[in-house]
Amino acid sequence: MVKAKPNIVYILADDMGYGDLSCLNPGSKIHTEHLDRLREGGMAFTDGHSTSAVCTPSRYSILTGRYNWRSTLKSGVTWGYSSALIEDGRLTVPEMLRQQGYRTACFGKWHLGWDWARDSRGAEGQGAEEKEDLETNAVDRASDETNVDFSEPISNGPTTKGFDHFFGIPASLDMPPYVYVEDDRPTAVPDHDTGDRGMPFWRKGPTAPDFVHEEVLPNLTERVVRFIHDNKDDPFFVYFPLPAPHTPILPTAAFQGKSETNAYGDFCLQVDWTVGQVMDALASCDLTENTIVVFAADNGCSPRADFTHLAALGHHPSYHFRGHKADIYEGGHRIPLLVMWPAGIEAGSSCNETVCLVDLMATIAEILGIDLPANAAEDSVSNLPAWSGCDLSTSLREATVHSSVNGSFSIRKGRWKLEMCPGSGGWSYPKPDDEPAGSPPIQLYDLEADISERRNVVKDRPDVVEELQSLLTRYVKNGRSTPGAPQENTGPLHWPQLNWLSEQSG
Repeated sequence: MVKAKPNIVYILADDMGYGDLSCLNPGSKIHTEHLDRLREGGMAFTDGHSTSAVCTPSRYSILTGRYNWRSTLKSGVTWGYSSALIEDGRLTVPEMLRQQGYRTACFGKWHLGWDWARDSRGAEGQGAEEKEDLETNAVDRASDETNVDFSEPISNGPTTKGFDHFFGIPASLDMPPYVYVEDDRPTAVPDHDTGDRGMPFWRKGPTAPDFVHEEVLPNLTERVVRFIHDNKDDPFFVYFPLPAPHTPILPTAAFQGKSETNAYGDFCLQVDWTVGQVMDALASCDLTENTIVVFAADNGCSPRADFTHLAALGHHPSYHFRGHKADIYEGGHRIPLLVMWPAGIEAGSSCNETVCLVDLMATIAEILGIDLPANAAEDSVSNLPAWSGCDLSTSLREATVHSSVNGSFSIRKGRWKLEMCPGSGGWSYPKPDDEPAGSPPIQLYDLEADISERRNVVKDRPDVVEELQSLLTRYVKNGRSTPGAPQENTGPLHWPQLNWLSEQSG
């Protein structure tokens, strides 16, 4: 607990790999000078994780302190027309901070759904299309693209989830509609369709006259810097979910060719520059000392970065971890995580504790002396002891649960990681329903001996399998993984592996 409330800035890169940061990967071919500077001024987490291997569910956990699979979204992601995912009445990080007198703002990629206004000429719900997409491997059942009235305000958006101010885009930069929304209103009505782009890739959809894909990241960066200057006299929370280096991979002219790798590497350098702009704004306002700056990615790197080309140059976005975005393997959810807070974290320090982005809520709550209610942050564990550099005799987290794009679970406890699927559960080999004949239905890896997850020891350690299965079952059934009163999960519990676990536990 501190006397002066620290400012909090959370920068979330989109699809950036652990191995893309030169401060984390000695062999990185991308020199991330500003992220290296952030790491030098704070703490690097070598065992940091997102809850999910894809975008939307990670964002849900970051803002709610609750595992994403407890929501109605059991696999895949939301789309640009999807309805709000965060439940009405659920306490969020920004709402918690607003109650403490913080000015709260979000700039960037929302991707958690909201409700568009509808033209009265169309019957409610007509035109909804169930569609499958290779990018998500999921069916979107909330994608009613018809009868949207872009001249009217949205509802159930960021300003109803704790943010005083929002400026950003509905979902990923490759998902229509391509409009900016400020607070609860589109800034302009779409007047044309942007066609499909194969490379750098985006989908066809309505586009507003003030929306240019290449200008989105610079525009958002400028607005964050301005907000910091305008609110320097009061405590603030800035949530800055970047649309990059996710597709479309669109580095501006100043960064094209700068990494000497490919367009993805150049876009990573633009993300690095963005982080530098935020750090410089804090310094110019004399706010660095008591501002918590968290940099992380929502999941691992996407194969659209062109792994083959990068590997030929000696660059590996997933570092030495198996898999990538969408996968249950480490490359899907072990992410770059840096935290700088000169007033509370030793510069240049490292932490090898297993931590997760879902922990942000409990960590900030402890810093501010907030008692969280029983029905909030059910899976959030305070990382403050690690931030404080304490010599931890026991792990902060009993265990950590992750999910892949198709909803497969893993549970990690210490050196052991149990994966409740026979393959990646995502986009890398072996993909779901394409596993070799005779593959065990689950996988167990000893990460201390086998960080690359190549030797499945599920048959050698039935005791570990039984322990982790039992723990996962308890976490799911109790509606929480932290001490406290049991809570309800949202939506039907229909995962095949959960049904199997329930049968095993009686």
